[in-house]
Amino acid sequence: MSETEIKSIQWFPGHMAKTRRAIKENLSLVDAVVEIIDARIPLSSQNPEMGKMTAGKPRLFVLNKRDMADSTVTDRWISWFRSKGIAAVSMDCKTGKGMKSFTSVLENQVLKDLLETRRAKGMSGTPTRIMIVGIPNVGKSSFINRMSGSKKARVEDRPGVTRTKQWVKLGDRIEMLDMPGVLWPKFDDQGVARRLAFTGAIKDDILDTETLAMLLLEYLAENYPEMLKSRYKMDTSAEMKGPELLELLGRKRGMLISGGEVDTERAAIMLLDEFRAGKIGCISLEIPEDEQNG
Repeated sequence: MSETEIKSIQWFPGHMAKTRRAIKENLSLVDAVVEIIDARIPLSSQNPEMGKMTAGKPRLFVLNKRDMADSTVTDRWISWFRSKGIAAVSMDCKTGKGMKSFTSVLENQVLKDLLETRRAKGMSGTPTRIMIVGIPNVGKSSFINRMSGSKKARVEDRPGVTRTKQWVKLGDRIEMLDMPGVLWPKFDDQGVARRLAFTGAIKDDILDTETLAMLLLEYLAENYPEMLKSRYKMDTSAEMKGPELLELLGRKRGMLISGGEVDTERAAIMLLDEFRAGKIGCISLEIPEDEQNG
């Protein structure tokens, strides 16, 4: 367990309550709900309120950003979801990898019964309508743009950009309703909060950046030491603590200030930026909970 301490992270953006109401109000317009989650943190990037908010509608999870995650871990996640009877696919919305599997699973599994009923009634031409939901910065807009082949949904690498609902067509068969990103009112599990902070789902201005970087370095030193060595020429061990690791990182990158001290703030910002850009390597921050508990 890490000895590095971080203050409790809370999140109270004003537009979130409005989004929750909008989801409930528009639920009757759609046939299914697609929740975009981050392949690096498939549990932490799920909104625990979403199941209740979308009750009664079939759901499909899309593990986005799979090219930034550890592929072997992502494969285990897909198996984990399916073992629990939950439809899930992985894809990378920026490159389009995994696109075909999304449509196939949506039509042949998630909405199979509905589509068969429509065909029997002579309604096969009725478009399938799906609601796209997810927390900020998991790639909802990138998903919609990639699937529709357009740039209708605004894309920006920071949380809270999509603020209004919009319908986007996916060919002649599917219409997607894009909802703004929504988190939940508070974090009871600070581990979840930290993982969301690592990936940029929470704005950095409510965090202590250096402490966050120390926690990330501790995780990487324990689970992906070879990547730290390859990227930063750092020789680490699982026993090294955050302050020591951050100081070592700063020295390796020559981030020194007067007196030869390390500019740890600059080193922390660099580390988080490079992690979020996928420059350190393909890293997963969670493994399936059955394995965690085992």
